[in-house]
Amino acid sequence: MASSVSSQFWTWYERHHTLHLGITAILFTWQLAHLFWLTTHVVALRLFGVSYFPHSPTLQLLLVIADYAEIPALIGASLLYINTFRKKHNWKDVGYLVLINSQWLHLFWITDEFVVDMFTGKTTISHLPFWLAWVAIGIDYLELPVIYDTLKQLLGVLRGRKR
Repeated sequence: MASSVSSQFWTWYERHHTLHLGITAILFTWQLAHLFWLTTHVVALRLFGVSYFPHSPTLQLLLVIADYAEIPALIGASLLYINTFRKKHNWKDVGYLVLINSQWLHLFWITDEFVVDMFTGKTTISHLPFWLAWVAIGIDYLELPVIYDTLKQLLGVLRGRKR
């Protein structure tokens, strides 16, 4: 029974592969807004003592969209790489799965709020080490190869080439 449901799911997924790939690529591309904020505000503030992030309601809205898009992006990308891995076992897909699923650690344990609080000295979580904030930032940047790969795959499919 479970095998049948799994088989039906992957058949359906394959039939709508371009749609799933497009949604995943778009959702992950939204993460660039978050990485822009992270670099120009959080990292710049810590390293240079000044924020280069141009605060505006529009940019704040983009950040909110990026935050809400991250979980569906992680799920969509995981399905994308699981599907390609089940068809052809390769280390590249395993690597991308590890990179994107490391984001769960950042989402549910080392949050952006923790990072900002640690860098500004406003944290009430004194039992966590300062270097953990840099680990969280590093985890965020692990999305970049996946963003690149999903966009490259989408452009290839749209141009008529398979992965």
